[in-house]
Amino acid sequence: MPKIKTERVTAQIEDDFVVFLIGIRINAFWNLRKWVPVFFAMPKMLKELSTRDDAGLLGFRTRWAGRHIEVIQYWRSFETLHAYARDRASSHLPAWADFNRTIADNGAVGIWHETYLVPARQYEAVYRNMPPHGLAAASNVVPAARRLKTASGRLGINDGGDTPVDETGSITSSTSTAGD
Repeated sequence: MPKIKTERVTAQIEDDFVVFLIGIRINAFWNLRKWVPVFFAMPKMLKELSTRDDAGLLGFRTRWAGRHIEVIQYWRSFETLHAYARDRASSHLPAWADFNRTIADNGAVGIWHETYLVPARQYEAVYRNMPPHGLAAASNVVPAARRLKTASGRLGINDGGDTPVDETGSITSSTSTAGD
């Protein structure tokens, strides 16, 4: 089990990166023959990607809520994500072809994805009393101090000196930045 970091930390990644969200929605629980193969395709792909350093996957986490299963992935670049999706030797293309051949528009299971291109230094994150999670688990973890103390500082908008709340929860300045 990952060690909990009690100090206030942030994720640090120097270059552009991609956040890729992908998921399924089970629409017909009783139709196991349709949704079970789709359900098991993603873990196979994630295992394959986790063993290939050159694939470009930086990290991922899976969330399950009722009939929805979602995987949040962090990629080095859109090019590496796109290359994997079209790689004939990967698990993705056979799974995609199987979905289109056997499920497509029957409604038993839905699939979706969203791709976000994140330019370098155009993100911010903070964690406290957490093991490495999300972007922090996919990148470097550094103290959220000095310039990185506030959301504005982490985004490079200022030097991080705009702390609106002190350790006791008292407002310390007239500026306020949500999420600090």
